[in-house]
Amino acid sequence: MRVLFLGDVVGRSGRTAVRILLPGLIERHGFDFVVVNAENSAGGFGITEEIFQSLIDCGADCITTGNHVWDQREALVFADRHERFLRPINYPVGTPGRGSNLYIARNGARVLVINVMGSLFMTALEDPFAAVTREVSACVLGHGCDAVIVDMHAEASSEKQTMGQYLDGKASIVVGTHTHVPTADQRILRNGTAFMTDIGMCGDYDSIIGMEKDEPIRRATTKIPQARLAPALGPATLSGLAVEIDDDTGLARKVAAVRIGPHLEPSEPDFGAKP
Repeated sequence: MRVLFLGDVVGRSGRTAVRILLPGLIERHGFDFVVVNAENSAGGFGITEEIFQSLIDCGADCITTGNHVWDQREALVFADRHERFLRPINYPVGTPGRGSNLYIARNGARVLVINVMGSLFMTALEDPFAAVTREVSACVLGHGCDAVIVDMHAEASSEKQTMGQYLDGKASIVVGTHTHVPTADQRILRNGTAFMTDIGMCGDYDSIIGMEKDEPIRRATTKIPQARLAPALGPATLSGLAVEIDDDTGLARKVAAVRIGPHLEPSEPDFGAKP
């Protein structure tokens, strides 16, 4: 099975790139399942139901989020309606929506996706490790599901790497999101889990983490906010991770960074013909 995970979609520029490029990526590389983090897709803050549906319509199978999930208040309403929409699983009991779900991929495989938020330098939620442990124990890789994908939405690289090592051999893929800067450490861990500390963003990289540069620079140099942060509107670069998973073990066989656009060194998977 082949999986594509795209990093945080930022604003209109990021949405446009995903809409234009994702269908071709799926066709060229035979991806069976696509996850997209879209918590910044609505003007850089949150997600609307219309945007959610547009990402599903262009090929995403699951939309994950993070600390900006409720920035657009309508998400509190539509979260319960859509099984393909996830918010961090470690929100308190009674929070709208779901933090994990079991999906059927294009090849018929059962895919468990877990969205969890880190605890370091983030809003205080339930311990992410305890929350994830419950999920992978209730739906064990190779028994209750054929693949496990974890979106670790966190600030600290150390916490994301800790989650990857903690789940090594228990999950097919663990990726970090949130910081919008792709790391260069995509790899398969010792026990077979594909990992990348942060898969970056789908947005205009001629920016400051997806936002127009002037206001962040002004705030840094004067300490006085003068305007709202707004997403950069230049051409976006798609950034994410592609993984080929062994159908027998549910663990990773191949991993490759995905970067398509004008700002980063281009990279697409070279997995060859599907096994």
